[in-house]
Amino acid sequence: MAEDRRFPVLVGRQRQTELLTAALVQAVDGASGSTVLLRGDAGVGKSTLLAWVERAARERGFTVLRAVGTEVETDLAFGALHQAFRSLLQRSDALSAHQREALESAFGVRSGTPSGFAVGAATLALLEQAARTAPVLLVLDDLHWIDSSSTTVFAFLHRRCAELPVVIVGATRPDGPVAQRWSAEAVDVPALPREDAALLLGTRFPELAAPAKERVLAEAAGNPLALVELPRQLADAQQRGAAPLPERLPLGRKLERMFAERLGTVTPEVGRLLLLGALAAGPDSGSAAWLRALADENAREILERIEAEGLARLDPAGQLVFRHPLVRTAVVSAASDTARREAHRALSGALAPGDPRRLVHEAAAALLPDEGLAHRLQEAGQDLAHRGGEAEGALLLERAAALSPSSCDRVRRLTRAAVMSARGGQLRHTAALVEELKAGTVPPDIAPLFSYAVVYADQSHHVDFESSAALLPAALDALTAPGADTFGGLVEQVYFKLLLAATYTDDPWAWRALERHRENVSEAGRLCLRAWTDPGPDTAAALRTTVEGMTEEQEAGAAWLLLWTASALDCPMGDLWQRFAGGHGYATQGSVAKAKAHQDYLLGHWDRAAVCLREAEMADELGYHTNGLMFRQYYAHFLAGRGDEAGLQEIERTIRPTATRARMRYVLDRLTHLRGLAALAHRRYEEAYAHFCELTPPGRLPGGPPWHHALVLDLVTAAVHTGRHEEARAHLAAGAASRSAEFSGRHAFLCAAATAVAADDDEADAAYRAAYQVPGAEQWVFDLARLRLAHGGWLRRRHRPGARETLRAAHHVFRRLRATPWAAQCEEELRAAGDSVAPPQPGPATDPSGLTGQELRIARLAATGLTNKEIGRQLQLSPRTVGAHLYKIFPKLGITTRAALAHALDGG
Repeated sequence: MAEDRRFPVLVGRQRQTELLTAALVQAVDGASGSTVLLRGDAGVGKSTLLAWVERAARERGFTVLRAVGTEVETDLAFGALHQAFRSLLQRSDALSAHQREALESAFGVRSGTPSGFAVGAATLALLEQAARTAPVLLVLDDLHWIDSSSTTVFAFLHRRCAELPVVIVGATRPDGPVAQRWSAEAVDVPALPREDAALLLGTRFPELAAPAKERVLAEAAGNPLALVELPRQLADAQQRGAAPLPERLPLGRKLERMFAERLGTVTPEVGRLLLLGALAAGPDSGSAAWLRALADENAREILERIEAEGLARLDPAGQLVFRHPLVRTAVVSAASDTARREAHRALSGALAPGDPRRLVHEAAAALLPDEGLAHRLQEAGQDLAHRGGEAEGALLLERAAALSPSSCDRVRRLTRAAVMSARGGQLRHTAALVEELKAGTVPPDIAPLFSYAVVYADQSHHVDFESSAALLPAALDALTAPGADTFGGLVEQVYFKLLLAATYTDDPWAWRALERHRENVSEAGRLCLRAWTDPGPDTAAALRTTVEGMTEEQEAGAAWLLLWTASALDCPMGDLWQRFAGGHGYATQGSVAKAKAHQDYLLGHWDRAAVCLREAEMADELGYHTNGLMFRQYYAHFLAGRGDEAGLQEIERTIRPTATRARMRYVLDRLTHLRGLAALAHRRYEEAYAHFCELTPPGRLPGGPPWHHALVLDLVTAAVHTGRHEEARAHLAAGAASRSAEFSGRHAFLCAAATAVAADDDEADAAYRAAYQVPGAEQWVFDLARLRLAHGGWLRRRHRPGARETLRAAHHVFRRLRATPWAAQCEEELRAAGDSVAPPQPGPATDPSGLTGQELRIARLAATGLTNKEIGRQLQLSPRTVGAHLYKIFPKLGITTRAALAHALDGG
C-alpha cells in the first residue's frame, strides 16, 4: 500500500498516543480542556505525533487550528497567532469592535496599539465561539521558534481554556524557552527502543540489507528522523549490501550536517532558491516576495526538481514548505555568510518599503555599522512595542545596537531593549542585558532608564532591593529636573518601584526620596504613598474617586499604584482589577493576581487557596521570583487561618531565607503575625501574644503600614485570654486615637470586634451587636466567625439566650473554611452548652474529607508514590489535569506535600 506521507506510521508511541487520545476524549465528553506539551530532540518524531493527533481530531469532528514556528520569524509579533486564528477571525461575528480592532492591529491589518493581553482576551473570545459548535484542537509545532507575543497569547489560552472543550498540543525542543511561559507538564518524546526502531526501519525500508540495517540502528540510536533519512543517503548498492557502507553516518547534530551534505550536491540555482525560500519562510511570506527575489525564469523547473528530490514543496499559498525543519536549518547553515547576506538583500528589495520584514532582511544583510538602518530598526522596534510586541521590539533594538557606529548609541539602544524585554515578560533576558551593560559605561542621558532596568531585574528577578534605594532616588532627581527627558512617563514607574522597595524593606532613604518627590507624580502616586505611610479617614474614598475619574490611558500607567493602594487598605476592589484584566502585560497581571489572592483570604474564598501555589509556580517559570515569594506568602495566610502549623512551617522554610537576605521586613513581619494567628487557632494565647507584641506593642501604634493597625483583633484576643485586660484597653485606646477604624471597612469591623472582645460584662453584649452592625461586616467571613465564636462563648458562660445559634453559625463557617482548630473550639463550646455536635454527612460523591470520587482516586494513587504522568496514564487524564486535582486535594486534606497524603487518607 502506498505510504501516506502526511500521516506516517507511528511506532513505539503508545504512551504518547494514549495521552493524546485521552485529551481528545475528555474534550468531546465536555469534561474539560487540556494541554499536552510534547518535548523532544530534533527529529525524534514530535511533528509526526502532531500529524497523528490532528488526523484523530478531525475524525472526531474537531475544528483544527495550526501554527508552525519558523526561525526567521521569531521577531515578528503575533505571526504564529495569525497562522492559527486568521480563519476564525474572518468568519467570526462574535467579537466586539474593540476585540476585533485588537486582533486586526496585532495582525497588521490596521494601525493600532493593542496590548498582548487585549489580544489574548480577543483570541479567547474567538476560541469560545468556535468551541460552541465543535471541540477545538490547537496544534503548535516548533514552539521554540514561535514569536514571543504569540507564545504569550498561547500560554494565556492554555491557562484560561480548562473549562472549554479545547485541546492544545504543542511541540518543542528540550532546550526551548517554552518552559518560561507554560505551566503544562511536558510529555517527553524519547528516542525509540531498539525493538521499535527496528520495526520502524523495517517498515520504511523492507529491502535494506542486514549489515546496513544494523549500522543504521546503531548510529541512529532510536532517532526516528535519522532512521528514516540515513538509509536515503546510501547508494542502492549499499542498501542492498552490494557495496561497503561509508565510514561514518551522521547523528543528531550530525543529522543536520547530513542534510548539508545532501544540499552540497544541488546546483547553484537550486541552492539559491532553497536559501531564499528558507529565509523567507513564514505565515504570510507567500510566493511573491521570494520568487521575485529569485528573478529566475527557470524557477518552476527548479521547484519541480526540488520536489522530486523530496527536499521541499510549494504549498497552495505559494510558500516553500520543507519536508522537515532540519532541512530548512541545514539550508541556511550550509550557505556561506556572503550567500546569506545576498539572499537577505534580495528579499528586502522584493518587499514593499513599509513591510516590517523588509527591515529585518536589511539588518541581516548588513555587514558594517549603519546608523540610518539602526535608527529605522529602533523606530520599528518601538512601534512593535506600542502594538503590544515589546519582546519582539526589544530584539529589533538589539539589532539596532549591533549596527550602531557609536558605542554610546549602542548602550542607549541596549538599555531601551532591556526595559522593553522586562515589560514584554522576558525578565531573564533583561537581567542578562543589564549585566552586559554594567560592564561598560552608560551615557548620562540614558542613566535614569538604565537605573530603572537594573532595579526592575533586581527587584523582580533577583529578589534584591539594595539597588532600589541606591539608584532610584537619583533617577527621580534626574527625571524631574527642568527640561529632562522623561522617557514616556518613566517618573511614575520609577516612583512605584521605589515605593515598592520602601514598603518591602522599610528603608528610610527610600521613604525620604518618596516624600521629596511626591509633588512630581500623579494623584495616584501621592495616594499610594499616603495609604502606606499615613492613611486617613478619606484615603479609601479618595481611591474610589481616583479610579472612577481615570481614562484608559491613565489606567495603564497607574495600575500598579492603584492596586498597591487597595492592598494597603484591605479594600475589596474587584471592580478595580476587572478594569485591568486583559489589558496589560504579566507585571500588571501578576499584581492583579496577588491582590485577588489576598482578597480571597479576607473574603473567605478559601477554596481558591491553591491558586496561590499555581501562580507562584507560574511566576517562577517566568523569572518573577519576587512574585513567586509573595504568592507563597499569601498562601501562608490560608494555612495560618486553618491552623495548619506544619504547612505554615514548610512555606516559611521556603520563603524566609530569601526574605531575610533581601531584608524584606514586610514579609518577615507577616510571617511573625501568621505564627501568632496559628497559635491563636490552637489556643496558645501566651505564644500568640508574644508574636503580636513583636509587631505592635500594646497601647502603641507607630506610624507605618496600615496592616499593623489590622492586628487589633488578634492582639486584643490574645491579651484578654492571658488576663492582660489593661493592655487590651490601652491598645484599643491607641487605635481610637489614630482613627484606625476610619482607614477602611475592614479596619472598622476589626476595631469594633476587638472592642467587643475586651468589653466589660455590662457592655459586652451591646458591643458585640454593634460590631455585627458595622457596614459590610458579613463580607469578612473568617473574622466574623471568630467574633461569633467569642460572642457565643460569652453568652454560654453567662447562661444568656442565643449562645447555641451564634456558635452554630460560627461552626458552619469554620467547617466550610476547613479551619479545623477553630471548628473544634466551637464544638467544645456547643457541647458545654448541651448541644451534641455531629459532623456533616458526606455527599454521594465525596468522602468525609470532602474529596470527590475522582479526587479520592487520584489521592490514593499519589499516596502510593506514582507520578502525575503515571496517574494520568491509569485514569486516562493528562498530567496537567492530575496536578490541578492535587492542588484541590491538598488543602482539603490540610496538607501541603505528597508525602503527607497516606497519613491524611488514613485519618491521621
